[in-house]
Amino acid sequence: MGILDFLSGQFIDVIHWTDDTRDTMVSRFEREGHEIKYGAKLTVREGQAAVFVHEGQLADVFTPGLYMLETNNMPIMTSLQHWDHGFKSPFKSEIYFVNTTRFNDLKWGTKNPIIVRDPEFGPVRLRSYGTYSVKVSDPARFLTEIVGTDGEFTMDEISYQIRNIIVQEFSRSIALSNIPVMDMAANTRELGKLVSTEISATIAEYGLTIPELYIENISLPPAVEDVMDKRSSMGVIGDLNKFTQFQAAEALGREGAAGAAMQTGLGAGLGMQMGQAAAAQTGPWGPRPAAAAPAAQTPPPPPQPEKVWHLAENGQTKGPFSKAALGRMATDGGLTRETYVSFATRAAVDSSMDMGAPSSDWVPFIAPCPPPQVWGLPLTRNRAG
Repeated sequence: MGILDFLSGQFIDVIHWTDDTRDTMVSRFEREGHEIKYGAKLTVREGQAAVFVHEGQLADVFTPGLYMLETNNMPIMTSLQHWDHGFKSPFKSEIYFVNTTRFNDLKWGTKNPIIVRDPEFGPVRLRSYGTYSVKVSDPARFLTEIVGTDGEFTMDEISYQIRNIIVQEFSRSIALSNIPVMDMAANTRELGKLVSTEISATIAEYGLTIPELYIENISLPPAVEDVMDKRSSMGVIGDLNKFTQFQAAEALGREGAAGAAMQTGLGAGLGMQMGQAAAAQTGPWGPRPAAAAPAAQTPPPPPQPEKVWHLAENGQTKGPFSKAALGRMATDGGLTRETYVSFATRAAVDSSMDMGAPSSDWVPFIAPCPPPQVWGLPLTRNRAG
């Protein structure tokens, strides 16, 4: 060690600490040989605490302010007096700065599902995650219980331990709460406060406190969530028959989906018919007895063939005429003594038309009929008869 290094180590220290990181909890003031000189000035800022370790023992904890330290290390004299120790002072002193602000947005979550007994669904597996914040409440205990002589202690070194404590207490609290799964979302704030209260005693043994603990989500396994989604969808659909009809009609409007929609509708209709048939055939005591076959119904009598009438007068035939038209002609005087009347069925007339007779101005020839079928009597005799 040169003379300049020796002299530079004899100056009285000005001790302070500023932190630009977001996760440093404890930082030690580095001094050559850990020999803080008598009369050193210590500045502690807001959001900090300084722990003074003198000669291996925790001497004092300093809150924000300016202090002067009294040690056994007198400048130059102490080093010269201990020439037998290689001009090194045996009186060691350290200052540990502790960050007393909150460390926010720390994550916690369950690695494996938690099995609980739900009053509605029975045994279910739950997962949960959230955030929490932590703060050093007792710097002296935190230094002696957790940090030790670590010169740079970060939040990552303690977060896993705190996370395990939170998960353990959360598992116990949610299993004893008997809150249904469907109501847990409405009770996450109460569960967070309960877990935070239960672990406060354990965390206090580390010199820490948890001001805030939040449960962001409590979830079920994906398979159970899929079943619940289907159940919710059925509740939203309401009438399944109307929804099937709407879905088939909507599919018909899409290009290339008409065939699939028809198959879907036919399949749904066939399934409903099969279900109704099975329900009708099966009763509470087994298959229903076969119903007696209905009696054969007598078919109604065939309709009477419609009659059409033809007229022959002066060697010319007219017709066909309906019975009503013939009555109007008789009333108007269209029938005379020289008029001959003959009738035939509508089927006979149609068949005669199908045999090649023209259909535009067709006048069927009606030959004089025998007396039983043709009346050549004068009209007055017909009326009298």
